[in-house]
Amino acid sequence: MANRLANSTSPYLLQHADNPVDWWPWCPEALAEAAERDVPILLSIGYAACHWCHVMAHESFEDDDIAALMNEHFVNIKVDREERPDLDAVYMSATQAMTGQGGWPMTCFLTPDGKPFHCGTYFPPRPVHGMPAFHQVLDAVAKAWSERRDELVEGAGKVVDHVVEQSGPLRQQTLDDEALTSAVTKLRQETDPGYGGFGGAPKFPPSMVLEFLMRHYERTANPAALSIVELTAEGMARGGIYDQLGGGFARYSVDGRWVVPHFEKMLYDNALLLRAYTHMARRTDHPGARRIATETAEFLLRDLRTDQGGFAASLDADTDGVEGSTYVWTPQQLVEVLGDDDGAWAAETFAVTEEGTFEHGTSTLQLPADPDDTERWQRVRERLLGARNRRPQPARDDKVIAGWNGLTIAALAEAGVALGRPEWVDAAGEAARLLLDVHDVDGRLRRSSRDGEVGDAAGVLEDYACTADGLLALHQATGEAGWLAEALRLLDEAVDRFAAEAPGAFHDTADDAEELFSRPADPTDNASPSGASALASALLTASVLAGPDRASRYRSICEQAVARAGALVMQVPRFAGNWAAVAESLLAGPVQVAVVGETESSRSELFETAAQRVPGGAVVVGGQPDTGGEIDAGGVPLLADRPLVDGEPAAYVCHGYVCDRPVTERDDLVRALAR
Repeated sequence: MANRLANSTSPYLLQHADNPVDWWPWCPEALAEAAERDVPILLSIGYAACHWCHVMAHESFEDDDIAALMNEHFVNIKVDREERPDLDAVYMSATQAMTGQGGWPMTCFLTPDGKPFHCGTYFPPRPVHGMPAFHQVLDAVAKAWSERRDELVEGAGKVVDHVVEQSGPLRQQTLDDEALTSAVTKLRQETDPGYGGFGGAPKFPPSMVLEFLMRHYERTANPAALSIVELTAEGMARGGIYDQLGGGFARYSVDGRWVVPHFEKMLYDNALLLRAYTHMARRTDHPGARRIATETAEFLLRDLRTDQGGFAASLDADTDGVEGSTYVWTPQQLVEVLGDDDGAWAAETFAVTEEGTFEHGTSTLQLPADPDDTERWQRVRERLLGARNRRPQPARDDKVIAGWNGLTIAALAEAGVALGRPEWVDAAGEAARLLLDVHDVDGRLRRSSRDGEVGDAAGVLEDYACTADGLLALHQATGEAGWLAEALRLLDEAVDRFAAEAPGAFHDTADDAEELFSRPADPTDNASPSGASALASALLTASVLAGPDRASRYRSICEQAVARAGALVMQVPRFAGNWAAVAESLLAGPVQVAVVGETESSRSELFETAAQRVPGGAVVVGGQPDTGGEIDAGGVPLLADRPLVDGEPAAYVCHGYVCDRPVTERDDLVRALAR
């Protein structure tokens, strides 16, 4: 018999709908039930692609005896962290405060009014490696609630006070050229000199840091910044973290050499990495950047696109409960698919050995060096991918998350123009239309949808900011004013609803969102941009697209926000990559290019040249000359008062508030963008 999760739009919650645990979704009724029964809440937070979430579910939540303990002593609430990042943020803060670490599955015990008094992550069914069994934890918490409730409630109050105290805005600090150069120096000191990336195992793709370093190199010609980018991008692209057959990146590498991934593929990672490799492809001579960008875009469109035109959240790490089984190979399996000669060649090319690099003698596929015979390589890849597609496949979490789709829209729109793939721009437009048609409810964004049905969770700052950024990228790619109008509407809503009292500081939830014990406001860039840094980025772009009536306000808010993150960039630049990238664009202007011509074909050479050569964070818009006026009436402010030159298409290049003379020749535009 299904529990209360059966009607959820979250695939993760639906995975638990048949558990013997009497699960509730997070809702006022669940808290009221705990108060009426006078029992604690057991809050379990995870997500669909999480390997250890699946393990704990199979070991404990499907066990009748453990479920009986849970049902007797607790009101049990299951949360998808991707649907409710606000809940995840505040309870992760409490978990880290209590234990010094965090992760998923997250297991928190709360008072009936939602205050945490005991937190942890994964608990095994039997004691192991110093961890108590889950049933022992349940018994101990239930006994403590019965015998020492006052002590638990007092402790919960102290935890809440600590989390609230730590969540205040950072002090303002200027991010000038010296500060950003210092951040590059710090990153260089932390770079793995052998394989790129930062730190040891596990090693995560530093997509936003790479974007910052690229922008810094473009502005200053600092070779240290470019060397980190090239080393890291090369290491990831050749390692097992990159899918050498199907394209796209796994979530992270369990080792320091990018060899063995944790196999789930997340939408946000691939959107951010698509943008980073596109940036490399258009601004450096790195030979593989265009290929990696192209294959990553194709992966997104082939494996994560939904029937409604949006993009699914993730592919699971497991296949039928076994991690990575879809992706790994033995030499014999290669021979079975390819024959003796091609099988042996593939084993050498992809570093597949008898000993294996993964489990049970299997290997992930790597590409230590580019093959001499590219035609053979492509043929072998196609045959192996065909064989792999006949294996059991990992599950897909097909909910559409607004913010992550915004990142994908921006990446596809930018890559489509820069790499000459208009179909990617079309796909970005379809995803944007889904967000506006389905997620935009009464002028407010909702966080997620599935199969075209919108969920109940309100959009957080990330959703507004990243969706707006995607729409701004679409406006640039297409010249259509409608995308700009919608982006500005979302940005105005975000500034009004999410701003904190301190200038430049923002909360992650709106002013009318559900009140939790702490209002989340995390400024750090982690796996994806923080909501505040994403907003600052979108505001800066909008400041040069929206026209003079909005420009100064948007830029001022952006500058205040970046100053609020100054200490973060200088102290821990690995966790402030997007902030640093925005700061670089502020110092660079950002660069603006307006291309005018009576027809799309007449201006295409200048527009494509600009789109393929501008630095990161730049703005490029093409359209008919003097297309100014009201945005809602189809006007494009960046094209206002920009006529043809002697009847010829022209490009107007500006750096900040200083504009060059318009040019009509491609070579002149290249020189203007190179300075």
